[in-house]
Amino acid sequence: MSGAVPTAPEQPADEVENHTKLPVDPPDYNSHFVPGPPGAAVPPSAGYPGGLPMGYYSPQQPSTFPLCHPTAGTHPIQYQPGKYPVPVQSAPVTWMPVPTLMPDCPPGLEYLTQLDNIHVLQHFEPLEMMTRFETNNKYDIKNNLDQMVYTVTEDTDDFTRNAYRTLRPFVLRVTDYMGREIMTMQRPFRCTCCCFCCPSTRQELEVQCPPGVTIGFVLDHWNLCRAVYSIQNAKKENMMHVRGPCSTYGCGSDSVFEVTSLDRVSNIGSIIRKWNGLMSGMGDADHFDIRFPLDLDVKMKAMIFGACFLIDFMYFERSPVQRSSR
Repeated sequence: MSGAVPTAPEQPADEVENHTKLPVDPPDYNSHFVPGPPGAAVPPSAGYPGGLPMGYYSPQQPSTFPLCHPTAGTHPIQYQPGKYPVPVQSAPVTWMPVPTLMPDCPPGLEYLTQLDNIHVLQHFEPLEMMTRFETNNKYDIKNNLDQMVYTVTEDTDDFTRNAYRTLRPFVLRVTDYMGREIMTMQRPFRCTCCCFCCPSTRQELEVQCPPGVTIGFVLDHWNLCRAVYSIQNAKKENMMHVRGPCSTYGCGSDSVFEVTSLDRVSNIGSIIRKWNGLMSGMGDADHFDIRFPLDLDVKMKAMIFGACFLIDFMYFERSPVQRSSR
């Protein structure tokens, strides 16, 4: 065996030259650029007599990035194909059909002539629970078909709400689907420093429909065991009584306020505060179910409707918990 080292087979000189020779110019590739219609002439930017150098973008010279122009259609593509979260859209509000006008019926109360049951749904305010800042109450009034009938909004200034809390005087404005105020409910301030049986401490709610025309009052009566109210007409004559349960703080059950006649024998209707679980125990978002006869006078229906809000503020309106200063 000789000590010669094996070498690679020799290649022709022309092949070696082809491997080592670099191309002088890059190869040609088919361009994917689709030219668009010519645009308006744009004056060159200051500092560059001939326009911006290649590769620079300017809002005044959008053609520097031709690939950004859509090749078809009139709307740009906003999302690339793939899975993206769908934006949350609020469900449309369905309103109750507008009833025909009726004689001897205050304008806006025609809805109540067709109903024997309405639901009062208070809006939940998480910001109020976190900041302990009392805000104006808002309510949605719906029928059994989940159609909106009215909206109720409290109109009280910030100082009054946060200084007097649940004892605050308030004004509630009831509006229809067009935003017209068809009813106003007012509660004046009543001092609670005196004896509970003193007439000056009795809570009162005035109902006006249309605003400025009083149709009745809801008056609180002192009772040792239960909540008692009287519903009066515009002349302050008693028309009906409202009798509440012995305890309005029942956990896990509804609170029923019965609407009875003056002799307290016949039952006319009811105001039921529904138990909503944790929302009823911790939150300030109540749900009331109001029931009355279909053929009841529409003004008395409005008075029972107004009594619901006085009951809410007196027994179920919870003030945010205040931290101790210590």
